[in-house]
Amino acid sequence: MPAKQKTLDDLFLDTLKDVYHAEKQILRALPKMAKAAESDQLRQALEKHRDETEVQIERLEQVFEMLEKPARGKTCEAVQGLVEESKDIMEDFKDSEALDAGLIAAQQSVEHYEISRYGTLRTWAAQLGMKKAVKLLEQTLEEEKRTDELLTQLAEAAVNQKAA
Repeated sequence: MPAKQKTLDDLFLDTLKDVYHAEKQILRALPKMAKAAESDQLRQALEKHRDETEVQIERLEQVFEMLEKPARGKTCEAVQGLVEESKDIMEDFKDSEALDAGLIAAQQSVEHYEISRYGTLRTWAAQLGMKKAVKLLEQTLEEEKRTDELLTQLAEAAVNQKAA
């Protein structure tokens, strides 16, 4: 289809595929990050977010169903890059006092990407009159924001001081 004929519906679906692929990558990365974490609190936060991510993937699949489209991802190079960065941090700072600070920073980069994507998708779903999709996307958006806030609290409460 020529670009001029593409609509907000097409853009919504394209972005949905992007975030679906991103969530699948994140789901694979979180257990590795949790295992690498020194702090029990950080490990628990990452494990909790892994569980949330499973539910978030299910919500995305529900949105695909509403669109009567197969739940299929489209390579999300942004999150691929962020996941690679987290792997580098786990390797380069293994056994270091700064490891957890690096893991938090890496995960917050992912959270900020997701917050941006889910905010956009929610707004477009509202514009397209997809009330049920708006609710599902809003739930995930709020979870991503809470995870980001929790990571900030962990960093400020102890992890950054330990790293310094």
